[in-house]
Amino acid sequence: MYIIVPMPCLFFGDGSTRFLSSGEGGAWMKAAKFLTGMSAMGSLAIPAILRHAGLIETGAMFIEFTSFFILVCTVLCFHRATLDEEW
Repeated sequence: MYIIVPMPCLFFGDGSTRFLSSGEGGAWMKAAKFLTGMSAMGSLAIPAILRHAGLIETGAMFIEFTSFFILVCTVLCFHRATLDEEW
């Protein structure tokens, strides 16, 4: 899932995260936003579903949630850094 999450940004968003916070864009930008949201929610939902089915333990689910939180913090830091024009 961690490989799938940034792919819409790379393919439809010209490699930057600026399109996620803007209301502009055509159908491809809306598709990229949808696919990014869908894959991000899948990253959270799949471990919860596997835990509910009893296929993984609670600790494994929380490790997955922690790694997702670290990924989100990394993406937010990258987004903040790319918004600064001084780079």
